[in-house]
Amino acid sequence: MFEIGPDEKVYSVFKIGKIVDCLKAEGVPLHAALEDIRISEAELTSPQTRVSANQIFQSYRNALKLSQNPSFAFDAGSEFHVSTFGIYGLALLSGIDFRQTVAFGLQYYQLAAPLLAVTFEERNATAMWCITVLPFKSLDTELHNFIVELQFSALLCVHRDVMGSDFRLSQVQLTSQRPSSDARLAEKFGCEVLYDQPQNRLSYQAEWLDKKPVLGNSVTYAQVARICDQLLTEMKQNTGVAGRARQALLAKLESPPDADALAGELGLSTRTLRRRLQEENTSYRELIDDLREQTAIRYLRDTRLTVENIAFLLGFSDPAAFRYAFKRWTKTTPNEFRTSVRA
Repeated sequence: MFEIGPDEKVYSVFKIGKIVDCLKAEGVPLHAALEDIRISEAELTSPQTRVSANQIFQSYRNALKLSQNPSFAFDAGSEFHVSTFGIYGLALLSGIDFRQTVAFGLQYYQLAAPLLAVTFEERNATAMWCITVLPFKSLDTELHNFIVELQFSALLCVHRDVMGSDFRLSQVQLTSQRPSSDARLAEKFGCEVLYDQPQNRLSYQAEWLDKKPVLGNSVTYAQVARICDQLLTEMKQNTGVAGRARQALLAKLESPPDADALAGELGLSTRTLRRRLQEENTSYRELIDDLREQTAIRYLRDTRLTVENIAFLLGFSDPAAFRYAFKRWTKTTPNEFRTSVRA
C-alpha cells in the first residue's frame, strides 16, 4: 500500500460526518463539533469533499472533549453500516463468499479512511483482525484508545451487516490498560475483552467465513470492484510529491512549467523532485503524458471541442503532434475515439 501524509486531503468526509451527527444528537452545537476541523456545514454533506487524516483526528479530539457519553466511540462506530462506505461498502455486501469479502476489504481498506494498519489471519479455527493505529503527531493514549474502540465497533457493525444480525465475536484483545470498570466493553462487544495485550485484536470463529452470503452477486461485485480500483488509483495519484506535482501541472496544462519551475513551485530542488518522483514510480514526463491523456479523453468524450482546440488546451505545438501522441496512448486516433464513444 502507498503512504498517505497526514495533511493530504484524499479521504471521504463520511467519518467526520458521523462523529458530528453523534455529537449533535447529544445536543452539541454544530460550530463546536466542527471546531478546528476547517470545513463548512455544506462541505460536511458533500460527496465531493475530501479531508485529511489530521482533520479526521480533530473530529475525534472534539468528541473526546465535548461528549458526556463514556461509550461514545463504540456507539459512534456502531453507526458505520456498510452503506456508510459507499461503493466500497456495496462491494463488501455483494461478495459471493466471505473469504472473498475479507480479501477485498484488506486490498481496498484505504478507501475507508482507516488511519490504521490492518491485518487478518485464520489460525486454529479462529479468524482475527489486528489493527495498529498509525503514529501521527499528537497521538496520545486517550485518542489511541478512542480510535481502536471506534474501529472495532465499526468492524462488528459491518460484519453483522454482511454476515447477518446473529454474528458474534469470540474475543477482543486491547493493548490499553484495564480500566477501573471493565464490564462496559464486554457488554458492548458481547464477548470477553482482555486488556494489556501485545496487539489490538478482534476474533471470531472461522466457521462464519464458510457461510454463504445472502446478498452476494458476482456481476454486481465485479462492477463495483472495478470502480474501487479506479477510486484507489485516483487516491494514489493525489498523494505524495507526485500528487502535488500532478495538481500543479493540471492547473497549467496548456503551458506546463518545466521540471525546474515545477520543483520551485513545490519548494524542492530539481534533483529532489526527480528523486522523489522516482521513489513514487513515476517521472515528470510520465505525469505530463498521463494528465494529457486523461484530459484529452475527457474532452473528446464530454465536449464538442475540435481536435485543434484540444491540442491547444493540452499544450501541443500543433494538432498533428496531438494526434500522434493520442494514438500512442490509446492505439486509435482522436476522431475514431470520439466516434466510438458516441456510437
